[in-house]
Amino acid sequence: MKRVKLVVAYDGTNYHGWQLQNNGVSIEEVLNRTLTELLGEPIAVTGASRTDSGVHAMGNVAVFDTENRMPADKISYALNQRLPEDIRIQSSCQVPDDWHPRKQNCRKTYEYRILNRKMEMPVSRLYTYFCYFPIDVEKMRQAASYLVGEHDFKSFCTVRTQVEDTVRTIYSLTVERGTDDVITIRVSGSGFLYNMVRILAGTLLRVGTGLYPPEKVEEILDARNRQAAGPTLPARGLTLIGLDYEEALWPEIRGENKYWSYCLVQREILPKGKAYLIVNRCQDGEFSRLVARVMHQAVRNGARQVFAADREQGKERLQAGQTYGYYSIRESCRFWHMEKTVVSAAEETAGSAAEETADSAAEMGTSEKNAAAEITLRPLGKTDEERARWCHTLNEIFYAVPNSATYDVELVAEEEKEGNSFYWLYLGEEQAGAAALSIQEEGILELDMIGICGSLQGQGLGWKTLKACEKLAAAEGLKQMTLLVADTNLAAVKLYERYGFRRARQGLQWFAADAEAGGDTAGGTCEMHGKMHAQNPEKSA
Repeated sequence: MKRVKLVVAYDGTNYHGWQLQNNGVSIEEVLNRTLTELLGEPIAVTGASRTDSGVHAMGNVAVFDTENRMPADKISYALNQRLPEDIRIQSSCQVPDDWHPRKQNCRKTYEYRILNRKMEMPVSRLYTYFCYFPIDVEKMRQAASYLVGEHDFKSFCTVRTQVEDTVRTIYSLTVERGTDDVITIRVSGSGFLYNMVRILAGTLLRVGTGLYPPEKVEEILDARNRQAAGPTLPARGLTLIGLDYEEALWPEIRGENKYWSYCLVQREILPKGKAYLIVNRCQDGEFSRLVARVMHQAVRNGARQVFAADREQGKERLQAGQTYGYYSIRESCRFWHMEKTVVSAAEETAGSAAEETADSAAEMGTSEKNAAAEITLRPLGKTDEERARWCHTLNEIFYAVPNSATYDVELVAEEEKEGNSFYWLYLGEEQAGAAALSIQEEGILELDMIGICGSLQGQGLGWKTLKACEKLAAAEGLKQMTLLVADTNLAAVKLYERYGFRRARQGLQWFAADAEAGGDTAGGTCEMHGKMHAQNPEKSA
């Protein structure tokens, strides 16, 4: 058994849409019948986009399973010899057995074409909508700008739609007039509601003909009422151009409009099964829907646990035991911002040295060899090989720690441009760990992440690492060190306080939800387990 992917183009004029119908012939029916005849076994295709009656396509996608031994890439040629001339397979290939065209993240692109001239052109009648009124394309462009981004498009879908959530993202929306008197509205988005593109086109056409001012489109969005928008233009002007599937998850997804702003961090979905939702701001009436929607998106993208935090102070809208859509949340941890005044080498006292010795030897079990050695910071080299090794080291140290960043070579390069610095930790000549630090404009050294390798944990090297960081800060003329730590990480909090850090202010309160009810909840806390670390869960927001 193998799964074959088809890219299908068709003229939808003579068909009752993609999906099987009782009252007419559909594209799906023709493909099923023709494939069954060709391969000698019952075939049922699954399409990515179920286009309506009369809608055309240049690149719809479908899959089917077959036991036939014909090479997948040859099926398109054999199939085209049997299909009617208004349906053609552009390509065919084998895909993984679990690949599903409607369960993959993709960018869909449609075009709606309007013929704008005094007289109709017969050869265009099946592929354009005719309008003889003068159309102002520039005003249509102004109106289109209100629609780009993440919005609730309830005003732009048929009232009988059965979807629970009407929020969608439009990545681009352009309006162009060609030399053939055709105005092309091209829209790309994460997905579209029933009749959404045709209603968008009808609304923009009303702007272009002067019935609506461009700014009315924002009012229509806010109304969330189908009656507020323009008409649904005929299907014949609409063409599905194609679907571009994501080859990898986006590290971050951001959504922002006047009602909400959030960031979904997905860097840890593949390595750890964890995603992080940070709500920067959100109107109270939208909050529950936003959290439910974005949590579900993270789970669909592979997250087994989703952590959520609300940045708006004093709201306390996330509460343990609350349910958002399919997911019930529980408390995970609260972060504290801690800070310490930098002490120069000249200002060190014998008392602090004695405290260091007591902490290291008596409580941490430092070996005699390591008691005399210092931790030093060595800047990370520039080769991809060394940077990949550094990322592997840090990620391994922090694997079980929630809310810690997962690094790759690209992220290191990106953060270096922002002024962050990366180091190896050395105990004498032995590699002991890794660190990510950043110098803030206010003369502050921020300890983003510092971690000790597993083989050296429990030997009092946390204190020595803090001392090395303070030495670096003093050499740079900095006045303060800061870090973030989870309140559940009691061993780390104790170490920082003994070293001289104080709790300056509360950070984000984090809550956690499992993808499956009754699933493993062990990741909800941030225990130290011998690791010394400082982490910043907000760095991606």
